[in-house]
Parts: sequence; C-alpha cells; structure tokens
Amino acid sequence: MSSETMPSIGEMMAATVPMVRTLNLEFVETTTERAVVRLPDQADFHNHVGGPHAGAMFTLAESASGAIVLAAFGDQLSRAVPLAVGAEIGYKKLAMGPVTATAELGRPAAEIVAELDAGERPEFPVKVAITREDGAVTGEMTIVWTLRPNQK
Repeated sequence: MSSETMPSIGEMMAATVPMVRTLNLEFVETTTERAVVRLPDQADFHNHVGGPHAGAMFTLAESASGAIVLAAFGDQLSRAVPLAVGAEIGYKKLAMGPVTATAELGRPAAEIVAELDAGERPEFPVKVAITREDGAVTGEMTIVWTLRPNQK
C-alpha cells in the first residue's frame, strides 16, 4: 500500500476506537516525536462549570498517547501489541473551550525496541500536557504503555 492510500493514524484510531469518534477528537499532528490531539468545545461533554469534563480530558490525553505509540511502534505490530498499563492525571487549571493534548515518549523508541528484541516486555511512559487555547496548561498526564509480545 502506498503512503497515499494508507490511512492516517487519526483515521485508524477513529475507525477502531469508538470514544475517539464519540468525542470528535481531531488529530492535528502525529509523528514519532509527538502527537497533538484537539477536543473541540462541545456542550454534551461539559462539566458542572461549563468546561470539558474530566473524563473527556482523560480520554483526550490517553488518545494522544496512543497516537504517538502507534506512530513510534507501528512497525512492531506484527510481533507485539501496545497496551496501556497505567495512567496518572493531574488537573492544574480550569479548562474552558477547546483543549489540546500534546504527547511525547518518555524514553527513546530505539531503547524500547531493543528491549523487545531482547525478548523483554518493555514498559515506557508517555507524557501528555493538556492546554487551553491561550496556552495555559490545564492538566498533565503520564500513561505507562507496554509492548506485549504476541503469543507464538
């Protein structure tokens, strides 16, 4: 399949992860260095103060982390399944309006692949910052992922 006919990571996630479609997440940028995903301002997903619900922001950040994991390790999917194994989120400021999650790998991808090559089940953090349109950080999340080797 040529790169022109390959679906983007955002398109793949929207096709396979129902919550991505439910929240209308927008994949702004997805590279092996970072993923940027936007949650539009939608009244159906507001909390009691009129901003995005904490659950929607958690899903936004986790989706951004999944996008960078797919970008960085998509070439490993024939031998390992990426799985989130834990997450921690801190809400820093009131989020209002659309919010954006920016995810970055917490360890070099080559180091993680080397562990997989050695027969290990690597774990690695993905750090995510959630920001308002004015650039203020409203939340920070760390998701620990693993690449679980496929059963033979």
